[in-house]
Amino acid sequence: MTLDRWISIFFLSIFLVYGYAAYDYPLLPFERHMAFLPNTLPKALSILGIVIAGFILVTSKAKKIDEETDSENEGDINLKQLHTYKIGQALAILAAMVIYALILRPVGFIPSTILFLVGCGWILGERKLQVMIPVAAIGAFFIWYLVQEVLGIFLKPLPWFIG
Repeated sequence: MTLDRWISIFFLSIFLVYGYAAYDYPLLPFERHMAFLPNTLPKALSILGIVIAGFILVTSKAKKIDEETDSENEGDINLKQLHTYKIGQALAILAAMVIYALILRPVGFIPSTILFLVGCGWILGERKLQVMIPVAAIGAFFIWYLVQEVLGIFLKPLPWFIG
């Protein structure tokens, strides 16, 4: 089976569980007559995810059973060439995500997000710091502004010693 089919089966199972949880969500008495319920968006997202994962599962190319093309299908993971995949970069990005989650509270949203974006860009091979730093700063500030001011969710923007 090809990699895109495995990934679509994985996401299909996640969206099925998510949809079941959304439909099984107990509503409070005053929520039953609201136009937009707390489980309306999760229901829509789960249905959309199930449709897209099912579409990918049905339309992806099936693996050929020919002996000559058995090991050379495009979407397959070739274990003989595992050393050519960029597993180190993927593990470094995962480590950066963990570090980002750990420093988010003490360092603040804006500096930790800038460090995370610049660090991930560096891991992925971008070396133009004069481009990465301003783009990361503008993006981090914009996301902070939207979450803080538009949505009204408090995010500590700076470290504790600055304010």
